Amino acid sequence: MLHVVLFQPEIPQNTGNIGRMCAVTGSRLHLIHPLGFTITDKHLKRSGMDYWHALDVHHHNDWQAFRQSEHAPKRLFLLSTKGQHPYWDQTFQDDDGLVFGSESAGVPEWLHAELHDTRLTIPHANKTLRSLNLSSAAAVVTYEAFRQLNK
Repeated sequence: MLHVVLFQPEIPQNTGNIGRMCAVTGSRLHLIHPLGFTITDKHLKRSGMDYWHALDVHHHNDWQAFRQSEHAPKRLFLLSTKGQHPYWDQTFQDDDGLVFGSESAGVPEWLHAELHDTRLTIPHANKTLRSLNLSSAAAVVTYEAFRQLNK
């Protein structure tokens, strides 16, 4: 099973879309609080809540609670514009976790330091642009890991 980890997501539509993708791929979704919305938010419902019944979702009060959870993944990969290695060069394994930061701030420096050796990036042609939308980035990388695990 893959794990998709959202660190303090802020936009309900992104989280809803990612939840829907996780339900479809059989991935576990981890939400690291605080969230920038409530789970009952109407935008979250519209973008993915109708799939919420099929979703394996775990809420964690903070990063430490996530790391100590019996449901946490074995290995973690931080997707970041600061990553040095493209995600497609990584060989993913069952029970890997893909960590994505918040839409406005990414992840704090202490988390970059903790996951420094496993930071991956999504290459792009236009270096003047920062990154993809969170739900697009999560889909791109999750489906590559899903492809590798389902060959």
